Amino acid sequence: MQLILYSKPGCHLCEGLQEKLEQINNLSFELEVRDITTREDWFSKYQYEVPVLCLKNTQGTEVIEQPLPRPSPRTSVPFLEQMLMKYMSNSGKNNAE
Repeated sequence: MQLILYSKPGCHLCEGLQEKLEQINNLSFELEVRDITTREDWFSKYQYEVPVLCLKNTQGTEVIEQPLPRPSPRTSVPFLEQMLMKYMSNSGKNNAE
C-alpha cells in the first residue's frame, strides 16, 4: 500500500503527522511526502488543507488517490495505525471487486 502526505515546509501539523506515520510498525506501507509548494496544482488544491493524507490505489492503468479523514493532532500512533488498517482493508475489498 502507498500513502501520500501533502505537506508544506514549516507546518507543525504536517510534521507531527509524518512523525506518527513513521512510528507505525505493524502496518506495511510506503509513504510519499509531497511538498505542495513545489507544484502550482498541489498548492492551489491543498494550501488551506494541509496536512492531507491520501491512500493511493491502482485500478488497471488508473491511479486513484483516496483522501482519508484528517486525524486530530492529538491522535496516538496506535489509533492512527488502527484507522489506516481500516481504510487499507476497505480499499483492498474495493480493488477485488
